[in-house]
Amino acid sequence: MYYNFCQGVLRHTNSNQWKEILIDQAKSTTATGKKSKGFTDEERAAMKNRAQELKAEARANKDKADGESDVLAKIAEMQGSDRSMAKRLHAIIKASAPALSPKTWYGMPAYARDGKVVCFFQSAQKFNSRYATLGFNDTANLDEGAIWPVEFAVKELTAADEARIVALVKKAVS
Repeated sequence: MYYNFCQGVLRHTNSNQWKEILIDQAKSTTATGKKSKGFTDEERAAMKNRAQELKAEARANKDKADGESDVLAKIAEMQGSDRSMAKRLHAIIKASAPALSPKTWYGMPAYARDGKVVCFFQSAQKFNSRYATLGFNDTANLDEGAIWPVEFAVKELTAADEARIVALVKKAVS
């Protein structure tokens, strides 16, 4: 089944028969009667970035060098402390886990093993947050008991913080 959304009309086909379903924006409300705001501009931009990344990967089966240049370009676009932290985290992750391949993921620097993202850095400016985050996906081996943290707020990097990140990254890829 194929879907196509254009100008308030959702078109879908099954067995080559096209049907149109009109989407009435005025009826698109929540249970409280308030109109849904949908995705923010930042979320739409992140989804657009991810779609472009998937297309690029499908076209070229990106190798480590291409991913590295994409990550460095995204880091260069960042401003102020986000850029300096992203540069430092990039160096820490490359040194701690050389098996991880740098790539972009939703427009963020990320590090993957076998094509699956293990960890990523999200700048504070990307979603207008008060802090940047270092996150780990479910492919990271950070399991400790029944609960464990998978995302960390980062406002600055001290030597102790860097040592903790090295340990986390090494554990994530173990």
